[in-house]
Amino acid sequence: MAVYKRTYTTYSGPLTPPRTRFLVLPRYSYERLFQSRFLTGFLVACFFFPLGCAGYLYLVNNLSVFSSMGFPVPDVFKIDSSFFRVFMNFQGGLAYILTALIGPSLIAPDLANNALPTYFSRPFSRTEYVVGKVSVLFILLSIITWVPGVILFFLQVSQAGSGWLSNNWFILRAIILGNLAWILILSLLSVALSAWVKWKVVAGALILGVFGIGAGLAGIINSILSTDYGSMIDISRIMYTIWSDQLNIESQTGLEPFEAWTGFFAVCIVCLLMLERKIRPKEIVR
Repeated sequence: MAVYKRTYTTYSGPLTPPRTRFLVLPRYSYERLFQSRFLTGFLVACFFFPLGCAGYLYLVNNLSVFSSMGFPVPDVFKIDSSFFRVFMNFQGGLAYILTALIGPSLIAPDLANNALPTYFSRPFSRTEYVVGKVSVLFILLSIITWVPGVILFFLQVSQAGSGWLSNNWFILRAIILGNLAWILILSLLSVALSAWVKWKVVAGALILGVFGIGAGLAGIINSILSTDYGSMIDISRIMYTIWSDQLNIESQTGLEPFEAWTGFFAVCIVCLLMLERKIRPKEIVR
């Protein structure tokens, strides 16, 4: 268009509020992700176990009718911290698999196609970009982990009464805090590996392999040095220790809660440093 015609104008439409601007990335990412029938089916399958747990809750709480009639009820049929740890372990494993499926496609395509300058040429900061990419996983993993966990908790409260709540209130804290910690470390780890490896297949394999590699190195360090501090690089053991501590259950992992939280924050900091090094508005090619 010739400049002298002066028919061009700036964009005058509605603007996204700065505080929620990062949500633009999840919105378009979900539109692309849910075009996959396999991913959609897997996400739906993630709700089968919570539904089964809800049925189990109803069954166990109605067994009290038999106990009031004088029939013995085995101790195995009870809802306590162990029940919710099983729930967190199972749903956490599904969240891990879902992360391996989604994580590699978050940042790797942008870097492979040199799209970062396009993002940052707009009123969009690096922090907003990272938060937007992380929120893609954060929202999805929340839907299959702590959200159904909270629903199960209050379902149990409605069945068992306020007495059970006063004795087990800490379970709600464990469900929310423990799952949020798991989601955070999975999200940061996946976007960091996706940023450093531009091939989605390789990035997915690294997300799956980093837990096995960490567990193997931890075992070697513990065996050679006769210590348990090597477990601080085993993410699975770190999270199991944190969950057990929040649920007031002995973890038997050899890690103290403070050591587990130290390893957790160390992994998060390393992932943030990896993202800070790689997510830049320009790239120098040598």
